[in-house]
Amino acid sequence: MTEHPEWVAVDWGTSNLRVWVMGPSGDVLQYREDPRGMGVLKPEAFAGVLGELLSGVERQDTALPVVICGMAGAREGWAEAGYCAVPGPPPGADQSIRVPATSPDLKVFILPGMCQQEPPDVMRGEETQAAGFLAMTPDFDGVLCMPGTHCKWVRCAEGMVKSFKTTMTGEVFSLLRDHSVLHQALAGPAWDMASFDQAAETAAENPGQALTNLFSIRADRLLNAAQTGPAQLSGLLIGAEVVALHQLWSRRPVALIGSEQLADLYARVLTARGAEVQRIDAEAATLGGLKAAYEQLKNRL
Repeated sequence: MTEHPEWVAVDWGTSNLRVWVMGPSGDVLQYREDPRGMGVLKPEAFAGVLGELLSGVERQDTALPVVICGMAGAREGWAEAGYCAVPGPPPGADQSIRVPATSPDLKVFILPGMCQQEPPDVMRGEETQAAGFLAMTPDFDGVLCMPGTHCKWVRCAEGMVKSFKTTMTGEVFSLLRDHSVLHQALAGPAWDMASFDQAAETAAENPGQALTNLFSIRADRLLNAAQTGPAQLSGLLIGAEVVALHQLWSRRPVALIGSEQLADLYARVLTARGAEVQRIDAEAATLGGLKAAYEQLKNRL
């Protein structure tokens, strides 16, 4: 017997959105992806985009619940969903906000992010991945590392987010690659893992020499025609990040949640520094967090 949709899970990021149409048994019936992330939409456009993506989805007699995480809840997004403070459990259905949809056949809820007052920090989207991971591993006492444009390092214990730190490593890489004197030195034809490893070790052993190390990439290209600039830059930045946060992850298990390629690089550096690392599929963590929120929500629909 064909399953009918029971609810919809949505991860609405800055640059794209992902939609999972879910069946009663928890299976994904349909998956859709779209480049219209928060960064290209005005608040009044979100409802129409969602309605368009779900236009062909079969509806039951009751309205279809939609649970959204990510930048749709930002101040510049569909509707501001606010933040839940740490320490505390990742936000769920009780902290969500209801927003109007273009169709009466949809009931749309947006999850909030999390915030930290000292030192000031915020995250929006990663807390849902944390919720998914903790739902699978409730006894976890360690650190979640979520690489990306802005990498989140999340301290978890007792089923809660205790604290977190954000590093801008991915954004700094992009800025240096596209808008700095290193631009031409980063035009290497291929990735060189040995150069990455060496650069990460250099950064970890000499974290105070970050700016000097960066300029050496340009010098190496000029003097030695080196073609390994991207790997060198990535190694220097990730190596410096990992050693800067050594006190956070040292003697604790680290769970890496992110894209396979970037998570591989963080795993190499962390393992080389003695960390105990496990890998978690980012999509599974996100969907797990949205499922946990829906399980809370459906009890009051």
